[in-house]
Amino acid sequence: MSLSRSPRLAERDIHDILRNDRRRRVIEHLQESVGTVTLRELSETIAAHESGDSPPPRPVRESVYNSLHQTHLPKLDDEGVVDYDEHRKTVDLRPGARDVNVYMEVVTKYGITWADYYRTVATVALVVTVATELGVPIVSTVPTLLWTSLALIVVAVSTAYQLWTRRWTYLRPLLD
Repeated sequence: MSLSRSPRLAERDIHDILRNDRRRRVIEHLQESVGTVTLRELSETIAAHESGDSPPPRPVRESVYNSLHQTHLPKLDDEGVVDYDEHRKTVDLRPGARDVNVYMEVVTKYGITWADYYRTVATVALVVTVATELGVPIVSTVPTLLWTSLALIVVAVSTAYQLWTRRWTYLRPLLD
């Protein structure tokens, strides 16, 4: 277990980490979990995702367990992304996960980037606001303030969703 780490991961190291699906799944699972996760829990979750079965078949579970234990978790530990205790078989996020998180967050689970999503919300809000001010039928029956408030509520709820899904990435440093 490596305790020393450079202040920031190099971009090529982050891309190397994210190049592997299992390493990405490790980070995603830890970001959604509270506290320390066992290697067994982590391998079962990843095996279920890979196989599409719950519980996953034993050979898949064993394959995931072994590759995490022998390859992926030691690499993530060396890079300062996770804290992997090989003896207790426990895993926890470290501050380096925030460096990697920036590259993971770009695309939503629906296949569009958050930037595209917010750009679309802003463009629709602008078009509706202008249409209301120009007196376009149907749209102008609702006051501009109400349309603008609705758009801001969508942005606020979306931002809250983003923060909630990645809450442990931001809260863990405060709790340590």
